[in-house]
Amino acid sequence: MTPSAESRLDLPVVGERQSLREQVAHALRVALITGEMRPGMVYSAPVLAAQFGVSATPVREAMLDLAKEGLVEAVRNKGFRVTELSDRDLDELTALRQLIEVPTVARLADPARRAEFEGLRPIAEEIIVAAGNGDLLAYVDADLRFHVELLALAGNAHLVTVVRDLRNRARLYGLDALYRKGTLADSAREHFYILDALCDGDAGAAEGLMNQHIGHVRGIWAARPEPED
Repeated sequence: MTPSAESRLDLPVVGERQSLREQVAHALRVALITGEMRPGMVYSAPVLAAQFGVSATPVREAMLDLAKEGLVEAVRNKGFRVTELSDRDLDELTALRQLIEVPTVARLADPARRAEFEGLRPIAEEIIVAAGNGDLLAYVDADLRFHVELLALAGNAHLVTVVRDLRNRARLYGLDALYRKGTLADSAREHFYILDALCDGDAGAAEGLMNQHIGHVRGIWAARPEPED
């Protein structure tokens, strides 16, 4: 099947380093997070497969994985519909992230762990570069890696899994608007400020910066587009 211009997504051709299912699921998850796959729209596995350059089977399997995460829902004989998030959903996701991430990051603040924090600066640089280039897929991918690896320093694998799931469910629909306004780089720089506070051992500053950062994300969500009919 050949996708129409309206339904065509900016998806990569997948390779062989990971399983096709994993690669497709990752690419679709990023497209969902950025809002490139729009809420309420139904996407066909064969159409998406044609864009990836693979058979429909790994795409269908990947979409079923995303359905288990609540990101999409199966529509009989049509494909998969992107799950819509209400304002209440967004508020609850934000509250959960603040409850988990803010105190966890604040407790990490310790000058003795500077080397660990400095190890995250290259990822923070990737976020800045992606913001400057308007590469939203790279931005979201690097942003997720930064926060997951930062939280992993707390040594709680279950916490990391929970936060990864929360972040995957939260689609940053307003990123493109921020880029057009020239303010996406400002949001990207907040990652450096968080690292600076942690390196200084300033738990209070780290706590405030994380609260502010997550609050900005909720503001981004507020700019999400209306679902398609």
